[in-house]
Amino acid sequence: MKYFLIFLVIIVMLVFSIILGAHNDQVITFNYLIGQDEFHIATLLAIVFSIGFFLSWIICGMCWLRVRVSLAHMKRKVIRLQSQLEVKENAILTSKNLSLRNHS
Repeated sequence: MKYFLIFLVIIVMLVFSIILGAHNDQVITFNYLIGQDEFHIATLLAIVFSIGFFLSWIICGMCWLRVRVSLAHMKRKVIRLQSQLEVKENAILTSKNLSLRNHS
């Protein structure tokens, strides 16, 4: 819910900036790698902000996914090690019980 509210606030800020920028009719020439084009300042800022926003979500999502996969792997490893420890503890208890019976 917290992340949804943050996302909603950012979208509202983007819409608000587009509304304010719509009154600015200044056109600029934007040179990019394969050419150039003319954009209104508000449109260009909205496009660049949106691209940056979605790229950051993709990067954070990939990092989050990597951490979740690592966590799942570590949980499986802990379960496996706990079962190995239980087997060894049972073997030790069994050997102690046998040695106590033999000495009695």
